[in-house]
Amino acid sequence: MQVSRLGAPLGARLENVDVRNVDDAAWQEINRLFCEYHVLVFPRQSLTPEDQIAFAQRWGNLVRHPYAGIDAYPDIIELRNVGQARDINQHWHSDMTYNIAPPKLTMLYAQEAPTIGGDTAFANQELAYEALSEGLRTTVDGLRAVHTAEGLASAYGEDPKQAPRAEHPVARVHDETGRRALYVCRAFTRRFVGWTREESAALLGYLFHHSSRSEFQARQVWNVGDLVMWDNRSVVHFAVHDHADEPRLIHRLQVDGPIPA
Repeated sequence: MQVSRLGAPLGARLENVDVRNVDDAAWQEINRLFCEYHVLVFPRQSLTPEDQIAFAQRWGNLVRHPYAGIDAYPDIIELRNVGQARDINQHWHSDMTYNIAPPKLTMLYAQEAPTIGGDTAFANQELAYEALSEGLRTTVDGLRAVHTAEGLASAYGEDPKQAPRAEHPVARVHDETGRRALYVCRAFTRRFVGWTREESAALLGYLFHHSSRSEFQARQVWNVGDLVMWDNRSVVHFAVHDHADEPRLIHRLQVDGPIPA
């Protein structure tokens, strides 16, 4: 296994790893690197859906998306280029924070990639938390926020009133490392618990902007066969749609996580 940095703020590429043949010792090292770098890239894989599922299950049970899934593999979402106007992933977010226990990791496998563009950007939320002033860290440490899938439900033609929702700490503690990370995202966070949406707007707007500052970011440039996993407990991500109508086909799945503390 050869490890190289994806970017200064986060991320690592793991060369010479066939994820279909990972023993317990190698998995322990991969998980250690995952907790350290937040995003891992395994290039040049050749995987069936069953292979991807089996590797992901090393971390726990899979989580199904409430509105999407392949018929033959309901735990896998097919992310296909449907054009920029219909792309619903162009925003900074952590996956499925509207669940009471959101997924701890997301795993993508590239089956088709554009010749240029279509990157996924990541931002380290532990760095975002650490970069807050002492006064603001003290404030967010005492706050919880409401997360809802209302907008996502509407995008899929479902009733937003029936969409899942949850309350989470604004600064969550990683269950494996004990490190704190900012835990809000423009896609799903609506207001602070005990605050109105109007009262919440100014501070949430600042935190949304702060969380994706360029010095917290790294990018994955996709190639066919890349398998990428990221830590939803400490990372937000953004699907960049700058590849027009070029093909981009990725299989996504998520692994169950703890209730944020």
